Amino acid sequence: MYCDAICLREVTLPLLRPFESSASRTVRRRFVLVEAMAGGLSGWGECVAQEAPYYTEETVETAWHILRDFLAPAVLNAAEVDPRSLPARFRLVKGHPMAKTALETALWDLTARAEGESLAGRWGAGRPTVPSGVSVGMAPGLDALFREIDGYLEQGYRRVKVKVGPGRDVAVVRALRERYGAIPLMVDANGAYGSEDLPVLLEMDGYDLMMIEEPLRGGDLLAYPSLQERLKTPICLDESLRGAADVRRAAELGACRVVNLKPGRVGGPSEALEVEGVCRERGLDLWVGGMLESGVGRALNLILAALPGVTLPGDTSASDRYYARDLVTEPARLQPDGTVPVPQGPGLGIEVDREYLDRVSGRVEWIRPTGRREP
Repeated sequence: MYCDAICLREVTLPLLRPFESSASRTVRRRFVLVEAMAGGLSGWGECVAQEAPYYTEETVETAWHILRDFLAPAVLNAAEVDPRSLPARFRLVKGHPMAKTALETALWDLTARAEGESLAGRWGAGRPTVPSGVSVGMAPGLDALFREIDGYLEQGYRRVKVKVGPGRDVAVVRALRERYGAIPLMVDANGAYGSEDLPVLLEMDGYDLMMIEEPLRGGDLLAYPSLQERLKTPICLDESLRGAADVRRAAELGACRVVNLKPGRVGGPSEALEVEGVCRERGLDLWVGGMLESGVGRALNLILAALPGVTLPGDTSASDRYYARDLVTEPARLQPDGTVPVPQGPGLGIEVDREYLDRVSGRVEWIRPTGRREP
């Protein structure tokens, strides 16, 4: 397929409530949306890079630059584009996996739409629905945290993940266990702890958690095997795993028992499919995480969550968990049984609400095959 044009949009969506982790507090989601066009069709991809480089090195500004000046021209100036070839084509550009993911997703969506095929079907994501968990940010106090979790449990969410960090950890976990009993509960530290915090991690280990996600700062896989030996709670790795090669190495080292798959972190759908295969091969539990995506990125996450190697409920919650209005005409919705339907239409299985997209877009830039950029 030959790509006619690529459009970059800077989109800002207000969150229904602030989302706080050990590293940052988000009150609005500002991101880059990619539209790839050919033959009157459009394919969409969402870049999950944040405004500040607290999760990874990428930001909204670096992603815009890399997409506009390097990745988009590499696609537009090619005689033919096959999304399966994009990881190799993009390899010349070092790093920037979130920018690469956005454009690769748009090309997968575009080609599948042109062929009238769903990406769920193409990738073997056979489940019509996936169980949904919910990720809860740090709250100003326990009462506020309880109110938020009470609401999610009433809606039917099957697993609760709570953000923790130094000084906001053991007491929170203890209070949650006392209030909610044996609900599936996990914690996410976003790399907030060091070796000096081992007593805290050992104390949390006593509360029958599903997993402790990314407990240690630094992202060094060699720091995890000895910790996993000390903990009965499975360690889940997120930021430390940048692709399938890291997952293989983590499995060989015994660094974790669970993997959080985020397509933007690993560099695109192709690499995400590779990660899923490695987890199946090595017997690692797998779930799909979230980055406060709009309906475009959420559709990709839901499709990946329906792959056979995904064994645990992920962060693929309903759109109305975060946004009063989404970018897509049919947002992801939680079913009474605590599941979310997997999009089954052509491509990503979503339609973008262009009228609303125009209202929430800031910068818009068109890139043509000549390399000429138009405002």
